[in-house]
Amino acid sequence: MILTTTTIRVRYGETDPMKYVYYGNYAEYFEVARVELFRSLGMSYDEIEKRGIFLPVSEYKIKYLKPALYDQILEIRTYIRQIPGARIVFDYEIYNEENVKITEASTTLFFLDSQTNKIVKCPDYLLTLIENKWNNSI
Repeated sequence: MILTTTTIRVRYGETDPMKYVYYGNYAEYFEVARVELFRSLGMSYDEIEKRGIFLPVSEYKIKYLKPALYDQILEIRTYIRQIPGARIVFDYEIYNEENVKITEASTTLFFLDSQTNKIVKCPDYLLTLIENKWNNSI
């Protein structure tokens, strides 16, 4: 398993009149967390795209346990719990400043060759980085 942690402070423009984070903003939080996870592996998302691989989201699930509020510092824990094939699944947990879990989610992305527009297996260069991090976290 791979785990990374990303911290975000809720901005006023991300909230509704009750100062709850608007539900649509969670997807952006998870994108930030995924990008940081790739960076922690040793490769930026931009570099993956420059090497000809896109990662579109094919599935997104979320469960809101408690609201995130304006100006709170949120900790997003991002997990890869299985070695990817043609798809990669990210699981997320968001914790508030009191270390209370307020959200659970997952996204499934697939590896898409930018030239052929066909689904491919996880590229070897990325798989090696994932396996190295995986083996070092055991």
